[in-house]
Amino acid sequence: MKNRLLQLFLVLLVSLSVGCKSAYEKVRLSNDPEEILKEANKYYQNGEYGRAQSLYEIIIPFYRGKKEAEDVFYKYTYSQYYQEEYILASHYFNNFTTSFYNSPRKEEMAFMAAYSDYRMSPNSKLDQTASSQAIDKLQHFINTYPESERIEECNELMDELRYKLETKSVAEGKLYFDLRNYQSAMTSLQNTLKDFPETKSAEKINYLIVKSSQQLAKNSVYEKMEGRLDETITLANKFIKKYPRSEYKSEIRETIDFSKNELKRFIND
Repeated sequence: MKNRLLQLFLVLLVSLSVGCKSAYEKVRLSNDPEEILKEANKYYQNGEYGRAQSLYEIIIPFYRGKKEAEDVFYKYTYSQYYQEEYILASHYFNNFTTSFYNSPRKEEMAFMAAYSDYRMSPNSKLDQTASSQAIDKLQHFINTYPESERIEECNELMDELRYKLETKSVAEGKLYFDLRNYQSAMTSLQNTLKDFPETKSAEKINYLIVKSSQQLAKNSVYEKMEGRLDETITLANKFIKKYPRSEYKSEIRETIDFSKNELKRFIND
């Protein structure tokens, strides 16, 4: 008896599913723009964005130039966004701002174009091209709408994205150091300080620069050793002056002593 009831329930469930699908297909193939728009709006309100998007796509050409066009394109674009199709969403958000230039929704859509790019930003271990592009888009929004209520949010988003770029940059320099590619480590870490002068990792970065310089000098060919030892001593002294209470202070002093002794030995030789 229980098995029979279960079978009947499954048959009913499948029948309802097929019925819903048939209703959607019937509307989709109806060639009735008003009916398609009505159903598309229902799907949109119910969070069925895939179906809503497909129906809006059919009627966009029909409503182009009509009063309904703005709302159709608005919901069509958000349907892309809610499905996490951020590349397409960003594209269509931008299109909205140019297609409906005088719309009161223009600022919102310009922000969402930038925000879609922000949503494409990966974690700091991956390539950060998308993060850089998102920063550019957010800054463009700030420049275009300097009085917008979204300015504070834009700045917070850009800070988050810049921190990802900074984290990625520091990690690359540290990787070069761990791989004993000291010349590349120095160049990478020095560029990090130029690109992110306010970084909270500045002390650790400068420490790695000094240690990279020491190792580079230590393993240099004869012709370059004297200059690199001098550079190491200069960098180390700057570190002590800038961070007099650093946890790395004693180690940096040892680096200075080592480099001075090597330099004396080099000159005597």
